[in-house]
Amino acid sequence: MDLDALTAARREEWARLDELGRRRRLTGREVDELVARYRSASADLADIKTSAGRTLQGDHVSTLLAQARLRLTGAGDDGLRRLPRFFLLQLPAALYRVRWTTLIIAAGFAAVASLVAVWISQDPLLVASLGAEAQLQDYVDNRFTQYYSEDPAAVFAGTVWTNNAWIAAQCVLFGITGVWPVMVLVQNAIGIGTTAAVMTAFDRGDVFLLYIAPHGLLELTCIFVAGAAGLHIFWAWVAPGARSRGEALAQEGRSLATVAIGLVLALALSGVVEGFVTPQPWPWPVKIGLGALALGVFLFYMLVVGRRAHRRGETGDLTEYEAGTPRLVAG
Repeated sequence: MDLDALTAARREEWARLDELGRRRRLTGREVDELVARYRSASADLADIKTSAGRTLQGDHVSTLLAQARLRLTGAGDDGLRRLPRFFLLQLPAALYRVRWTTLIIAAGFAAVASLVAVWISQDPLLVASLGAEAQLQDYVDNRFTQYYSEDPAAVFAGTVWTNNAWIAAQCVLFGITGVWPVMVLVQNAIGIGTTAAVMTAFDRGDVFLLYIAPHGLLELTCIFVAGAAGLHIFWAWVAPGARSRGEALAQEGRSLATVAIGLVLALALSGVVEGFVTPQPWPWPVKIGLGALALGVFLFYMLVVGRRAHRRGETGDLTEYEAGTPRLVAG
């Protein structure tokens, strides 16, 4: 088939299809014409794809057909009707996909934080380089614990929520760089390790663990998941497989951007624990138990609900109708 000849022969018909697809109101005769031209253009698209594969002309006709299909069958879509699919299929499937990367990141994070904590705490000169002894003693005795109660609980919870949600969003959105998620994770590991070293050097290691554990279980897990999603997007660019890099990035970006939305909600729960549970004068088993319960809910959603969604073929991506027909590849 001569693609240029077909394009020249069908140009006016495709233009008419475009015109009808854009009209806000159609008469009965125009609707019949739109259906007829839709069928004709569908046959043209099949011929183009069969003989020439993916081409600019084919993409143009595909766009016209999508517009016409929406004009013929589209109706006002209630966004609320999409919520069940998003929360029961798309989001858990996307979280499930990054489970092993999340585990690897968690292990690496723990190793870096532990190494920093041990290295600094065992060297008095390194501890002294962090500040004057009086300042460090005040931090250990007062400021570390007062941080969780110096502001009203609701204000503090909102502050840590927005801060952590922004960090998680950056890890996902800037994951394509391959550097940003790693940088964020390493910085946080060093920060936690340094704080643990100071507390340990002044015999307050138990206080550090008790105050970090209630909210940190879920909070850090969310950051690990965000880093994993960002690195998956980066890897789609590095190793797209049979897809083009653009297609791989588009697919992974659509699939894993949902993770950022889910983590905003999970970090809101973590913020509630940090603001309303961590500073309370309750028994530590109760506070840590509540933090572990929050983590358990998240892991159940990620692993159990996500596994069910994954088995149904979900990846977190949009439906084919929403994202467009994918290009078929072999292998």
